[in-house]
Amino acid sequence: MTINGAWIIGGGIVALAVCGTLILHKTPIGEAIHRHIADRPRRRMFVAAVSFALTFIGLRLLTWCIHNNIGPFHDVQMAGRHIHHMVWGILLLLLVGYGWLADVGTGQGDSSRLMSRLMAILYGAAAALTLDEFALWLNLRDVYWAREGRSSIDAGIIFFSLLSIGYWGAPLWQHILRLRHK
Repeated sequence: MTINGAWIIGGGIVALAVCGTLILHKTPIGEAIHRHIADRPRRRMFVAAVSFALTFIGLRLLTWCIHNNIGPFHDVQMAGRHIHHMVWGILLLLLVGYGWLADVGTGQGDSSRLMSRLMAILYGAAAALTLDEFALWLNLRDVYWAREGRSSIDAGIIFFSLLSIGYWGAPLWQHILRLRHK
């Protein structure tokens, strides 16, 4: 039996969303994060960074298995055309963006802590799906395993760093902004 990458990626994202949300909402870990990271945007950045890292690493492992014919995994093909996982990432980014436009998980109105965490998990996963194929954006051809494909890893490291800087540096940035407005 062969399993194409879409089923693995889709199942992985669903598992990440469900398990991540349950861990963050039903275990002491979630309460500890809520207590020790008091600022909601920082919590979302932290959760998105973890989700991004797990998804990015999982994608690299899956594509390596497909590339080396390990396991029953294969690329997604539709009418003879390879559908890259960046497509699923863009669609998921659009969905999360729409959700945030509608104040789902933002902390505004009736938005819940559960939805905030879920949206952050999905955002991190969607960003990983998209940035893992950043080299395809630049070259407009599949260079995933070529030398030019390294730019996807670089883009992932830069994005993860930005999420981390936003999380770790938030108190500093807030202090700097307060100083400028005095």
